[in-house]
Amino acid sequence: MKHFNILTLLISLVLLISPSIGFGAGQGARLQFTKESENLGRILAVEPVLIQLPIEFVNSGDQPLVVTNVRGCCGTRIHEFTKNPVLPGHKGTILIELRLAPGTYAIERVVSVLSNDPEGMKVFHVFGDVVAN
Repeated sequence: MKHFNILTLLISLVLLISPSIGFGAGQGARLQFTKESENLGRILAVEPVLIQLPIEFVNSGDQPLVVTNVRGCCGTRIHEFTKNPVLPGHKGTILIELRLAPGTYAIERVVSVLSNDPEGMKVFHVFGDVVAN
């Protein structure tokens, strides 16, 4: 009986210290984009262009996912995003707006998403080429 108690205590300590190796341990909320990135290709811009782009994500975890902050860089506006908890297996959306000036240049935009995913901030890339003619 004494050996059983010691073994039970040791297993409990291991599970307490490292819950990820425990039996039935959950993975939490997981934000996963439905695409890795968005390639806009070639965009003709002889005058300013406004592009709206939805970015879809899914909660591939086992707990509700809550997106707390979304940021866009350099001329990328976050129009709206799913603020309600996203249940496991369900999708959410981030709607961004890109303002493109006329000219010829490469687009390289980043959208950073902060949520309760244990892996931390996730990044979505948008790229393409703007041409004047």
